[in-house]
Amino acid sequence: MSYSYSFEKLEVWKNARELAKAIYILSAKFSNTEKYGLASQIQRAAVSVSSNIAEGSGRISPKEKMRFIEIAYGSLMETLSQLFIAKDLNYISDTDMEEIRPLIEHISAQLSVWRNNLDKE
Repeated sequence: MSYSYSFEKLEVWKNARELAKAIYILSAKFSNTEKYGLASQIQRAAVSVSSNIAEGSGRISPKEKMRFIEIAYGSLMETLSQLFIAKDLNYISDTDMEEIRPLIEHISAQLSVWRNNLDKE
């Protein structure tokens, strides 16, 4: 039996992984000239959300955990901003944006709840 780390049980981490997967699928639609530009940036930002959730969950103090939650939230907002740019450039459609935005909003709310709970510790 393999060991399970605490972050693997977090719904917010699972949702962040789903977001990263969706971003990789969406960014595959970008023009080839964007392979090392916007596509790469948005992929890194999306992956950073789940990475910082995982890293923060491994910290002992609430203050340290909170810092990584804030970084994850920042990466989430970076991802959203880059999606708007992709939409402005017609790399993704309005429908693509409408499909992914609820997941971003859900992750944002989950991070807020986690942060608020740490504030109470």
